[in-house]
Amino acid sequence: MKRSVFTTLLLGTALVGLTPGAAFGQTAREAELEARLKALEAAVQDLRGELTAARATAAAAPTLSPQTAVAASQVTAPAASPGGSPGATNVAQAKPVATNSAPTDGFRMGNTTVKLGGFVRLNAIASRYSGGEVAVGGLGKEFFLPQQIPVGGGFSSQDLLLSARQTRLQFSTATPMNGTDIKTLVEFDFALATAPVGAQRATNPYTPTFRRGFIEYGNLLVGQEWSTFQNIAVLPETTDFVGPLDGTVFNRQALIRYSIPLRTGLTLQVAVENPETETALPANAALVDTDDDRLPDVVARLNWKSTLGDFALAGIARELRTDTLGRGDTAFGWGVSGSGKIPIGKRHDLRFMATYGQGIGRYLGLGYVPDAIYGGTATQLERIDNFAGFAALRIGWTDAIHSTLMGSYQSADYPAGVIVTGLANAKSYGGAANLFWSPGKGFDIGVEYRHAVRELVSGDTGALDRMEFAFKYGF
Repeated sequence: MKRSVFTTLLLGTALVGLTPGAAFGQTAREAELEARLKALEAAVQDLRGELTAARATAAAAPTLSPQTAVAASQVTAPAASPGGSPGATNVAQAKPVATNSAPTDGFRMGNTTVKLGGFVRLNAIASRYSGGEVAVGGLGKEFFLPQQIPVGGGFSSQDLLLSARQTRLQFSTATPMNGTDIKTLVEFDFALATAPVGAQRATNPYTPTFRRGFIEYGNLLVGQEWSTFQNIAVLPETTDFVGPLDGTVFNRQALIRYSIPLRTGLTLQVAVENPETETALPANAALVDTDDDRLPDVVARLNWKSTLGDFALAGIARELRTDTLGRGDTAFGWGVSGSGKIPIGKRHDLRFMATYGQGIGRYLGLGYVPDAIYGGTATQLERIDNFAGFAALRIGWTDAIHSTLMGSYQSADYPAGVIVTGLANAKSYGGAANLFWSPGKGFDIGVEYRHAVRELVSGDTGALDRMEFAFKYGF
């Protein structure tokens, strides 16, 4: 029988130093040791064969990418089916475990992604009025509000104001629910808060004011948001809070809205929104909130996106109602609005909106005119006809420098047979031009000149000339 070198050396070593008698006496032990060594050699040979086979299999198998390897490592074994062994794994039922990686934008709280956004803004505003002076603390000093342009004061006035209260904060969340994210948003700023008496003497404190807050789940939105009758996507870039205010629909309110995709690029939105009828007396132009409404305003809007641009057509139907000391009346209000944004080349675009209706005064220019006249010689709700529109051309001089030229107009046609006060607003029109520089993402510096005219039913007019600087950083 052939012996290995290892066996021969081991046996030779064991026999060295033994006497012939001792060597003869160890024959049985030698046979036992040799048998054990043979068994050990067989086991080593088996291990070498398995190792060689494993290496050959690894060389022939495809290499897994790190992502695939991670996914494979996350496969879990489901519980054994009835009748199966406890350790049995149904590979067909194995599913990858969802990773809980950190979001690239915002931060994670449990299963909810939270985001914080907004901007910090400073406006420096120098104004000149031809027909008097804006009241102390009036919002017309900070924003273009045509209804606050002085008329008939008999003198001109100037003022300068620096303000940072247009600064805005926004919180939003997104939480997975039944395969769809349920989203929320809460937004506020300090812009429309009434300044406390003496605010500008020392600390300039302003109370945060609620802007928007809604829940969005799939195609459903409920809460306070921009009116469906308004298309904010076409508002031009401006240093002012709104810009062409007198020519645009501008309204935020509580609503329930549902969006229906019709086909690629075409969506129908339907909504019921908070009603509020605004009236005025024939002899007094001050707006009156009747707060007697019974039915919501109903709005529908069709949004169309194409290679030509983005367009929207909106319609509104509403019940106007007043009830004073048991004596009241109702009327039907309606309106249509068309708007669009048309790209011109790579950097330029044209934006526009045109709106017409009866009894929709509160939706245009922050209520430049009321919805209807009631009281005095108006024994029933008499609707006011309204037309408003604006156009704006954006010019991109470079990727970082851009301008906008804009013009706006609104006119009111009061009901025949009703003699209204000469102090009631009849028309508003004007234009503006600006230049913006955006040195970095979210950072904008702009300067704008605006000229606007307010005209009363009496024919008296007042003009505004304003130079405004704006510094804004959005985050």
